[in-house]
Amino acid sequence: MALHTQTWEHDLLTLAYEAMPHHTTRHAHDAHAYDAATLAHAYRHCAAITATHSRSFYLASALLPRAKRQAVRALYAFCRVTDDIVDSAAEAQRTKPTRTTDECAVVAKQLQQWRQRILQRHPPADDAVAVAWSAVRCQYHVPHRYVEQLIDGVGRDLVQRRYATFDELAAYCYGVASTVGLMSMHIIGYAGDEAIPHAIKLGVALQMTNILRDIPEDLRMGRVYLPQDELAAFDLDEDYLAAGIVTPRWQRFMRFQIERNRQLYGEALPGIALLDRDGRFAIRAAAELYRAILDDIEARAYDVFSGRAHVSTAGKLRQLPGIWWRSQWS
Repeated sequence: MALHTQTWEHDLLTLAYEAMPHHTTRHAHDAHAYDAATLAHAYRHCAAITATHSRSFYLASALLPRAKRQAVRALYAFCRVTDDIVDSAAEAQRTKPTRTTDECAVVAKQLQQWRQRILQRHPPADDAVAVAWSAVRCQYHVPHRYVEQLIDGVGRDLVQRRYATFDELAAYCYGVASTVGLMSMHIIGYAGDEAIPHAIKLGVALQMTNILRDIPEDLRMGRVYLPQDELAAFDLDEDYLAAGIVTPRWQRFMRFQIERNRQLYGEALPGIALLDRDGRFAIRAAAELYRAILDDIEARAYDVFSGRAHVSTAGKLRQLPGIWWRSQWS
């Protein structure tokens, strides 16, 4: 299947390739800075965070060999802590239309302190997430620039809560999601740089699924991740979103969004064949189980306002045999 490069993707590819000259971590010789007991505790802590916050990711990561499984769960925990620094502040400020400059400065400082700690040669031994992620970065040579790009992407929520176009939104999705895929590739193992465009598109697809599912929750936190020009094209605005009414024009808007989202998945999934074989099932499962959320949104007649679209645990388990087959032969 040919990969169709969109206009927005050129800039994202530049960001991804920018990290590659730094593919060897700066402190590779410190991979064994912690004793086995400290590392084992750190990895257990990251697994617990993953199980608590993302049942889909926890299930998909369970399909990996043990070392890679604990590594991607450390990656998830690093991302979760980064998100929480920004999101917990946003939650506390729900009643305010905007943050003050001082409030933003406090959260930005916390994010900067986290950046410094997570990229330290020897993170404090009592910071389990930083310890685990430091060991993973060293073992799998994860480019430190991807770590910085993710933190920058999450930090963007402090300064930007609206996106004029899909191109602009795709850049946000790269920062908070495609970077996760690119770091995961280093843990899983991959054939070459031709895997990078697929990882970028899969990250955008996964984040867009999040966005379409979580419209009311994001709005309560003062965020609208839907492209403003596309809302206007369907005669929708933020007052409409706040009212939470499903009408034919809302359904047309959501059909348009889901069609593009599915196209992104379709163009991304062939890249899974470029990953090491022992990681293909897990990544394919993560992608297909998330893509199935779109089916639930459709089944609800595009009503994302009255309940959160999801796939049940039983539904996920039913899909796994077919996903395994496709991961081996697609």
